[in-house]
Amino acid sequence: MLEYIVIGTVVAAFIAAGILSYLFTPPVKKFAHKVGAIDVPKDNRRMHKEPIPRLGGLAIFGGFLCSILIFGQLDQTMLCVLLGATIIVALGIFDDVLALGAKLKFVVQIVAAAIPVCVGGLQIELFTNLNPFSDAPYFHLGIFAIPVTIIWIVGITNAVNLIDGLDGLAVGVSSIAAITMLAVALLTGNMAIAITMAALAGACIGFMPYNLNPAKIFMGDTGSTFLGYMLATVSIMGLFKFYAVISFAVPFLILGLPIFDTANAIIRRVAAGRSPMSPDRGHVHHKLIDMGFNQKQAVAILYAISATLGLTAVVLTSSGEVKAIVLLLAVLAAILVGAGVIYGTEHWGKHPLEEEQEPAGAAEEQPQEGENPDSAAQEEKENHE
Repeated sequence: MLEYIVIGTVVAAFIAAGILSYLFTPPVKKFAHKVGAIDVPKDNRRMHKEPIPRLGGLAIFGGFLCSILIFGQLDQTMLCVLLGATIIVALGIFDDVLALGAKLKFVVQIVAAAIPVCVGGLQIELFTNLNPFSDAPYFHLGIFAIPVTIIWIVGITNAVNLIDGLDGLAVGVSSIAAITMLAVALLTGNMAIAITMAALAGACIGFMPYNLNPAKIFMGDTGSTFLGYMLATVSIMGLFKFYAVISFAVPFLILGLPIFDTANAIIRRVAAGRSPMSPDRGHVHHKLIDMGFNQKQAVAILYAISATLGLTAVVLTSSGEVKAIVLLLAVLAAILVGAGVIYGTEHWGKHPLEEEQEPAGAAEEQPQEGENPDSAAQEEKENHE
């Protein structure tokens, strides 16, 4: 009987968040027009041709928050997470309207991450010990737990923001990640995480009809940073506390696509002698478009990759350690082969990347007239469809 109540609560949280997110989107769209939160295509990094309103993330946040307040289990840690998420959403609203500087956004994100970490006790206290010569199953972080946790939250928050470059991409990948975390939470009996992820997945899916190609509204930084923040914090609450070998691998698999794209962007830009926050046209979704895929095809490919990684994470939580290690190595090998194909094609294709055609500091990379020159990364927030 108890199991039916739990499943019913999870389903109710999912449906409520989805319906509310769907209903909130039209008024949010009108509000975006009134306050001038409009994404105007300025360069070839943007895939859309007409101005499209932002702030769609406000509808996602509204649907999620209403659902979690009704069905969620609100302990001190979750309340701190919700407070931090509210700060992230408020920052995103101002950023979508006013185009804030990168330094200010980074500081506010650190503050939002520090609230659940320092007040709510949400910390990554240990990792799986990968040292084959040690008998200890875990490596304890000690005094480094707080900075490592804050770095994880801020990093994933921005990683989801960076993949928001095609219609429906970020919201779809976040939906898949949330559903994966929901499945893992159900398998491990963590009902608080299951309800939270059901509400988040429902809010994302309720917004998707307005955001799929051709998009009628973008989620903006309001949505992408909120989704990244929630996925990062909940992964700490539920996924870094598994047993033995898989405790370190599961959250990295679920969030594998945004982590890979962000790491690649940082390495690519630093290797070229540029700021790691400078915008370019070298993200995975850009490469798929340059290979000849249209937006819908590119998004479908990235959905499939995210779903495969998510399914792998679920299998890792329900299999023996030997099977888990074999599966993990197989997935990593497949990722390396796929990355080699995608990144090797740019040398043979007909559409070389913009960054290879023009030197750093070219006209397209300069801040637009009227924008804040202190924020080389502020255009990255507009890397929408």
